Amino acid sequence: MIMAGRPRLIAMAREQYGLELNQGPFGIDSRPALIGAKYAEAAGVGEAYHRAVFSAYWEQAADISDLDTLAGIAVAVGLDREAFLAALDDPAFIDAVDADIAQAHAYGLNAVPALVFADRYLVSGAQPYPVLKQVAAQVRAELEKGEPGS
Repeated sequence: MIMAGRPRLIAMAREQYGLELNQGPFGIDSRPALIGAKYAEAAGVGEAYHRAVFSAYWEQAADISDLDTLAGIAVAVGLDREAFLAALDDPAFIDAVDADIAQAHAYGLNAVPALVFADRYLVSGAQPYPVLKQVAAQVRAELEKGEPGS
């Protein structure tokens, strides 16, 4: 089902967002990348790391489960290679990822991407730009009115 939807995803990315996708391998273990993100965030380069991992996977078709690939990304965003690799086994960062996963499950998130607007509305899976724009407008209108739950 996922593979069957890939052409739609690629077309949507190109037509609605101006992105050319060149997706990495399917079915990989992204956990090391998530743990690395926690380390990068703690080191103050979380945004740069997130962008680099995103680009590596979605634009360069890189295998972000590969530790050498992740270490290269870490170095590119200013992190020390050996410290980054050691952090992938650090219980504090592992526990932080586990907590994020537990929170996602508690919220009922089961697709990527998952966007939560105003702690109230969940938009799950890749959606066309007009859908995201409509949700944002609805949330903004409710917040301006001061409606319950906003």
